Amino acid sequence: MTPEEEEAIRREFEASRKEAHKQERPQQSQGPDGFELNMFSQVKHVIGIVSGKGGVGKSLVTGILATELMRAGKSVGILDADITGPSIPKMFGISSQRIAAMDEHLLVPAVTDGGIKVVSTNLILEHESDPVLWRGPLLMGVIKQFYEDVYWGELDYLLVDMPPGTGDVALTVFQSLPIEGVIIVSSPQDLVQMIVGKAVNMAAMMEVPVIGLVENMSYFVCPSCGEKHELFGPSAAQETADHFGINMLGRLPIDPAIAKVCDAGTIERHLPAHLLDGALEAITGRDA
Repeated sequence: MTPEEEEAIRREFEASRKEAHKQERPQQSQGPDGFELNMFSQVKHVIGIVSGKGGVGKSLVTGILATELMRAGKSVGILDADITGPSIPKMFGISSQRIAAMDEHLLVPAVTDGGIKVVSTNLILEHESDPVLWRGPLLMGVIKQFYEDVYWGELDYLLVDMPPGTGDVALTVFQSLPIEGVIIVSSPQDLVQMIVGKAVNMAAMMEVPVIGLVENMSYFVCPSCGEKHELFGPSAAQETADHFGINMLGRLPIDPAIAKVCDAGTIERHLPAHLLDGALEAITGRDA
C-alpha cells in the first residue's frame, strides 16, 4: 500500500469517526454469540464459500467471485477464514502487504489494485511460508478479530473463504458471523454426493441457506479441436444439486490460463470473464 493510499484511508476513517459521534450506526450481529462490526464499518451482504473437503478450489471460486463483483462496480472485501492454508493474498498479488494498525483498536486491511479489501493470516506473518501452528481457541480469536476489529468501511459484499470441512473454525463462522448464504464448491469424483452432503447438512443445522453449487475442475477444453473432455468422468454436479434441492451455479474448467493468473497474482486484471455468471447472478440477485 502506497503512502497516498494509507493517507486516503486515514482521512476516510477520520470522517467516519466524526459521523459516528453524530449518529451511532447499529451494529450487526447474529444470535447471542454473534460477532459485531465496529461502528466505522457497514457490510450489506456476507456470503460464505464452503466445501466438504480440501483441495477442490474454494479459494479460487472466492477469488473469481470477488473479481467479478468488483468488475460489476461493487465494493468487496474478503475475509480469509482458511487460517492455516491461506492463498488469497498470493492470488491477488498482495503477499508483500501487511495489515496495519489504526487508532489502537482497529486494523486496516490490505487493498488490491482493484480496491478489494483483504484480511488473511498471510498478511500478519513475517514470511508467507511460515506455518500457522495454532490451536482452536486462538484460531477462533483470529476470526473474531478479522471481523470485528477491521476497518472495512462500507462494503456491498464480504466474501468469507471458509476452511475446508466442518471443524471448529467453520462452526465459529456459521455461528458468529451474519452469513446470509453459502456457495458450496465441489470437484468431479465418485464421492461428491457424500462430500457435498456434509456441507449442505452443516448449513442446514446452522440454519444458513445454500445459494447453490459450483463444480471446479469439471472439464478440459482441447486447445486444438475445442472439444470438451471430462477427465474425471461424467459430471455428477447437476444430479447432486437436484438430490439436495439446491441450485447448480456453474462448472469451472481445468484451464492453465486461470492457474497462470492466480500464480502471477494478476487475477483482477487477466481473469477470463463470464466464468461463473450463474453464481454471480445468484449473489447479486439478492439485492433485488
